Amino acid sequence: MGQGPLGVLFGNPFAVMNTIGLLTFALVGSSKAIREEFDLLGITVVGLTMAFAGGATRDLLVARVPLALQSPIEIALGLLGVGLAIALGVILASPDRHPVTLIADAIGLAAFTTTGAIVATDVGVSAFGVVAIATINAVGGGAFADILLDRSPFILFDDFYASVRFWAEVRTF
Repeated sequence: MGQGPLGVLFGNPFAVMNTIGLLTFALVGSSKAIREEFDLLGITVVGLTMAFAGGATRDLLVARVPLALQSPIEIALGLLGVGLAIALGVILASPDRHPVTLIADAIGLAAFTTTGAIVATDVGVSAFGVVAIATINAVGGGAFADILLDRSPFILFDDFYASVRFWAEVRTF
């Protein structure tokens, strides 16, 4: 017998982390686009890019069809995150700098690091490959979103965003 939507979303650790990552990163990317005063299409494109680009890159690296192209549930989760960002944008003056969005970004980073590590482990890459794919999965969407926002990717010049995650993962191996 088939699983219902909740079973699909929360049936295994990958699905749980992927759901969390999609919602949070779509919210964060859309919030950045709202700050830049993008129109509805631009907000949606940036939000969905942040949600899907890291995972799509991960899937291409391990020779899989990206999940966003396989499942309408993935797209629905991304659109839900975009909708949440738009709602926050109506309520807050700077939704991208609000603690809810900053916490969502941290949660999304952890969730997508986990999904990247799960996929890389499942396909049997080396320890370095697991760290590299997990990092790309976690920060790739944000890098693509920053490019769409016409700025240098945040991870390349500011703070410890990817470097702390990378070194934390290296120590676990």
